[in-house]
Amino acid sequence: MTLSSTMSKRRGALRVLPLALLAALAALAQGAAHAAISDTLHPFVSLGYTHDDNLLRLPDGVPGLKGPRGDNMRQVQAGLLLERPIGRQKLTASAKVSRVTFDHYDQLDYNGKDFSADLAWQLGNHLDGHIGTTYNQTLTPFTDYHTDERNLRTQRRHYVDGGWRFHPSWRLRAGFSRYKYNYDLRAQSVNDRTEDLAEAGIDYLAPSGSRIGLVARKLKGKYQNPRLLNGRPAFGTSWDQDEIKANVYWLASGVTQVTLLAGWARRNYDFFPQRESSGLNGRVRVDWRPLGKLRFAAQGWREFAAVESAFFSNSLNRGGSLEGTWDISAKLQATASTRRDRRRFETLGGVALPTGDSGDAIRYNALGLMYAPQPSVQIGVNAFQERRTGNALVGTGSFKANGVSVTASAQF
Repeated sequence: MTLSSTMSKRRGALRVLPLALLAALAALAQGAAHAAISDTLHPFVSLGYTHDDNLLRLPDGVPGLKGPRGDNMRQVQAGLLLERPIGRQKLTASAKVSRVTFDHYDQLDYNGKDFSADLAWQLGNHLDGHIGTTYNQTLTPFTDYHTDERNLRTQRRHYVDGGWRFHPSWRLRAGFSRYKYNYDLRAQSVNDRTEDLAEAGIDYLAPSGSRIGLVARKLKGKYQNPRLLNGRPAFGTSWDQDEIKANVYWLASGVTQVTLLAGWARRNYDFFPQRESSGLNGRVRVDWRPLGKLRFAAQGWREFAAVESAFFSNSLNRGGSLEGTWDISAKLQATASTRRDRRRFETLGGVALPTGDSGDAIRYNALGLMYAPQPSVQIGVNAFQERRTGNALVGTGSFKANGVSVTASAQF
């Protein structure tokens, strides 16, 4: 068989794959239309096909790494959902495994894992809270590190929280969470870290269902492996952060809700006190449903975030997003979203960059259409575009990426 005939057959297979997904889901729909196997256990499956014309998020003008800039990927996923009351407690859990394969960059093929469990506990009429854990293994995004080597990121979270409603209108609460991140690729092991969050607060519970509170938070991030600066270990990437914030859920009207967690924060590093940063920090979200079939969600934020780069560990992000959902009919739903994030990087070694020249900006837009032939079956098409305005001073290149995906899922 000649190379040209082999490539022709592959392209033909790629053209019919989305149709094959639809045919497979049609068969699944017949089975999923029946009742779930129990009231508490719900298995599900999904299939997906995606084309991305700049998979590795390479800067404009840079050719692909030993191949094309774009690629096609397929995903097969299966899992279980559990929801079970245990007296006054409630246990929810999920287990999901996936297989993701690529046409050209097949060295990136991987098995994804996603597990979670949460126990909503209650003691008497005044004490309640949650205890749980999550585990996720997936391919690390290529936004800040461009490589054709497989780099799986493992994220773990363990948490416990509780509240005491000592008065019909007042509630004390406290909680602790530990996040742990690990990366397979040796060059990315500098991003291995743990992040601990401890918080305590008080809330006023209004008769309307709104809530206003104050919360004090202590965050601590510790990196396991030092980065290199001019060939030498660069210390000072681990950090402490103190916060005092308003914690608000406001039912402004029957169609508008506002969620706010914002206030003052100060971040300190192990070394180089000149890198200390403080000021406004937090996030606000507004949900608006002007019509029964039309709803919007807008967010704005100014907060610290980790950067999965070999050169930077943290950034101060400022941005906003807008999402819209339109229920066209009982079976058809359209979505649209846009997001913009501007990052200012925290440098290594105590070297300060000019404020206006130490970051980049990322924009993301998406349009989607979801069709549900049965309540438990969904077939979706999504188109997206991602752009970054890079900065040569900090070594981030400008890029653009366009893609389209077809997904189909069924719950039994």
